[in-house]
Amino acid sequence: MAAKSKKQKTRIEDIRRIELIEAAHRIFLREGLKGLTTTRICHEAGMSQGILTYYFKDKDEVLFEMVRFANRLLMDAVVVNLRQAQTRWDRLIAIIEGNFPEAKFNRDMANAWISFYAEAARSPRYARLQQLFYKRLRSNVMSALFPLWPKSRIDHFLYGFAAMLDGLWLRRGHSDEAISYELARTQLVEYSEKMLGEDMVSKLKVHR
Repeated sequence: MAAKSKKQKTRIEDIRRIELIEAAHRIFLREGLKGLTTTRICHEAGMSQGILTYYFKDKDEVLFEMVRFANRLLMDAVVVNLRQAQTRWDRLIAIIEGNFPEAKFNRDMANAWISFYAEAARSPRYARLQQLFYKRLRSNVMSALFPLWPKSRIDHFLYGFAAMLDGLWLRRGHSDEAISYELARTQLVEYSEKMLGEDMVSKLKVHR
């Protein structure tokens, strides 16, 4: 009976933690990292003030878990697209579209991620998380291009690819008119075509 009660308590704690993380994520999208306070997170989750420290060590732990949650949502979009890819070129397009989800490529989302990048510049913990994002991006792109292209050339391609991803999200945060989803996608597809070259693109379109 005691074991069952302990298991039930753990389940409730897991649910409450998820609810607080999701509440923090909603605020993150509206106001960025700087808008997140313990009071706001608890209010957004419909919980009493101060309960956050019961389920988490401190506010920073909530923010860290929330950023991981936010990135996982984007990564899930990439995974869904990759599963539908028929060729290696389809895989590359899936990566592009997954990193520019049409429904989420908006000013609030862009500014939220800009606030994360600013935090990563001064926080080793967030910087490590940022590096994990780039490692996943490299792994996904590598799955599309290797071994048709050597790793050294793929890494060179990735420098520009990742820089454009970051830059287009940054531009999106400037204003609603700064750049559209369609233009952002087109820019990265065109970059890929030019960097890879016509022959390589042709190979990617026929290889699985």
